Amino acid sequence: MTQSAPPPSDGNPFAQQPVDGNPYAQQPTDGNPFAQQPAGGNPYAQQSGAALPPPVPFAPAAAPARNNLALGLVVGVVMALVTAGVYGGIVGATEYEIGYAAVGVGFLIGFAAGKIGGTNPILPVVSALLSLGAVYLGQLIGIAMFVADDAGVSATSLFTEQFDGLTEAWSETADPMTFLFLAIGAFTAFSSAKKAAR
Repeated sequence: MTQSAPPPSDGNPFAQQPVDGNPYAQQPTDGNPFAQQPAGGNPYAQQSGAALPPPVPFAPAAAPARNNLALGLVVGVVMALVTAGVYGGIVGATEYEIGYAAVGVGFLIGFAAGKIGGTNPILPVVSALLSLGAVYLGQLIGIAMFVADDAGVSATSLFTEQFDGLTEAWSETADPMTFLFLAIGAFTAFSSAKKAAR
């Protein structure tokens, strides 16, 4: 048979009773059940009367630029110019159009524009158009590079002074693969802009 604790002397059954043998039981001090007890060796416990530590200065991290149509368009144009130069360098060095490079052009343009510009439905379309322009411009740069090697002139001067001749050379040498690479770049840009915006 178990023995129950005797009722409190003041008649309050909810008053806190001392628990014999339990070192973790909270005992009221001076009749106040909410008074803070000594830490009992805990160096991290808050002591009564102790000052709170000063607050740590907090600087919120800058929110990334997102869902900004104008910035997304600017980033897309910049990426188109950069990738056109890289693609043109690849075409000029190898004297071949490389499909993976056109995919890379489209991917980088669409990803950058979609990541910054967000979910605006204009961005995938603009990214595809920018990719068409970048692949075309890259092909012109490539033509300028290998024609300049044969002619012994600078590719930059050929590109700036004989641009009409370069476009005419492009149209004469364009074949179905040329247009396929343009389409691949545009499709990749459209797709990657939509995926990056999620």
